[in-house]
Amino acid sequence: MEDNNTKTAISFRHVTKTYKLYKDDKQRFRAIFFKNVKCKQRKAINDVSFDVMPREAVALFGRNGAGKSTLLKMITQVTYPSSGEVEVNGRVSALLELTAGFDPEFTGRENIYFRGNLLGLKEEDVRELEPQIIEFAELGDYMDQPVRTYSSGMKARLGFAINVSIHPEILIVDEALSVGDKSFRKKCKEKIRELVEDENVTFLFVTHSTAVAEEFCTRGLVMKKGKLIFDGGISEAAAFYDEMIEREDAEKAERRRKKRERRLAEKRALEKKETL
Repeated sequence: MEDNNTKTAISFRHVTKTYKLYKDDKQRFRAIFFKNVKCKQRKAINDVSFDVMPREAVALFGRNGAGKSTLLKMITQVTYPSSGEVEVNGRVSALLELTAGFDPEFTGRENIYFRGNLLGLKEEDVRELEPQIIEFAELGDYMDQPVRTYSSGMKARLGFAINVSIHPEILIVDEALSVGDKSFRKKCKEKIRELVEDENVTFLFVTHSTAVAEEFCTRGLVMKKGKLIFDGGISEAAAFYDEMIEREDAEKAERRRKKRERRLAEKRALEKKETL
């Protein structure tokens, strides 16, 4: 018998994801029926390979547009690679869009069962988890009100409470620790730490904050323009990412400064010409 402990929790093998960029809806519609419709292509993920082992806590760093969201969508099977192989072993709980997946006409309590069903849980399992979900969400009497009456923060609280209560084997968090007020955010952090340390959970944390990542993770991946450019210990990964951001910001500021100087020089040259 194969030892499950030797299996990877998440495995990417030379994964590439290419999106077709059409100039308008007419071109996109024509592409449905004709194969020779030309369009631009963009690689959101470009030949990425890595393994995450069971119980590992890994941070994923990268600027907006680096490919992080596309990578998460492939792990959660929202989208699939254009080439390469993605393998996921274990029940995934993804704290990505916490307010998605609710029926607005159902009450909060009814949505616990609705969401639990979407996550593959049996009704009796959800019934057992219901009290702790309600307690964690801290919604009081609103739990029996339609979700359409909730604020986005209330929906996020309920979504977080459900996702962390289903005993996930792989937990993915995308900046979800910013849910609610200060005391609730603290409780969210404590719950994440409890899951990572005590319940044999594989943890993938997508964030821009290296300080928060170092609280929870032991390893870090850094992405840039669809490529994995660093994979190592969390301290080294955090330092690499911070230095990269600082360098890129400095280069961007220098380009802006030179552009302003050129415009000023052109303006002065034009004014001098007009006075002649």
